[in-house]
Amino acid sequence: MTGWDVAVVGGGLAGAAAACRLAEAGRRVVLLERTPGPHHKVCGEFVSGEAELSLQELGLGGALRRLGGVPVERVRLAAGRITATVALPFPATGLSRRRLDGWLLRAAARRGVAVCAGQPVRGMGRDGAGVRLLTSDEPVRADAVLLATGKHDLRGAPRQGRPSTLIGLKLHLRLAPEAARALAGAVELALFEGGYAGLQAVEGGVANLCLVVEKDRFAALERDWCRLVAAVPYLERRLDGASACWSDPLAVYRIPYGYLHRADEAAAGPVYRLGDQLAVIPSFTGDGMAMALRSATQAAAAVLAGLPPAVYHRRMVKAFTPQVRLAGAVAGLGAIAALQAPLVAACRALPNLLTTMAARTRSP
Repeated sequence: MTGWDVAVVGGGLAGAAAACRLAEAGRRVVLLERTPGPHHKVCGEFVSGEAELSLQELGLGGALRRLGGVPVERVRLAAGRITATVALPFPATGLSRRRLDGWLLRAAARRGVAVCAGQPVRGMGRDGAGVRLLTSDEPVRADAVLLATGKHDLRGAPRQGRPSTLIGLKLHLRLAPEAARALAGAVELALFEGGYAGLQAVEGGVANLCLVVEKDRFAALERDWCRLVAAVPYLERRLDGASACWSDPLAVYRIPYGYLHRADEAAAGPVYRLGDQLAVIPSFTGDGMAMALRSATQAAAAVLAGLPPAVYHRRMVKAFTPQVRLAGAVAGLGAIAALQAPLVAACRALPNLLTTMAARTRSP
């Protein structure tokens, strides 16, 4: 059985970034990622200024533009045919997770991390003072584990809380020239009955479309992607003449928006949760990636300092709770069909309302 100082489970933003920091500090680190190579994920792909700052703290700043990231300067909120557009109160970039995650994994490997792609972890349990991870190959033992599996739970370390009824779907598209020009420099959020859609440009002249919808609403639309898109009036103009980059949308089920880790993990051993395993903020805020990277920095620091997981979790949850709760309240209002048009009209009449909401749902 192979032994390591730290095992990172999950090769997304949080896992790869934390692995970089730990390897630079001289720790022997293995990173276990279930997929064999870079891949797309259901994500808004909005990299905020806070996220870029975290990359700079890891010594990885300046890469977003080199990777082809597209500047995002404005946010446009829509309900039906009513829109409100304001300047973002912070810099942002559109960049696909496939490209960003792949780049971070390569950065981790360059720093000495043993990156094991295509290596799913089947379960986890105590092993003396450390943790044993069960894989398709031989077990892996580590003195500490960073759990960064995103919205997917690991056997032996489930998240607590009520099951969610939200479904997330994503597709990359090439927009018609006129629509691409209209979208340039903006992230667009369209409210509709039972959910909301997000659209923005990423690298390579591609637009990322993500939709979050209640399970019952999606069922009423016969679980059909085309019916769902047609149910969002604002998208009709943007997607006219668009072509899909792949045949079927990606999907993720039971998105646990509002989740904040509070379970007592004394029996789980030295296991530190990162990213969506720690806290999940509604995706319309565009702060999920920043929170993932921030938790990576803090989890790595906790391991290096010998800080117990319970102390790290309490500190991080305390830091993220105000933003997650405010975002949840705003999302709840936006989900009420009768309030959607008045909400957008209010943001149009009072632009500072939208910028204030954007600023106050940022990670600390």
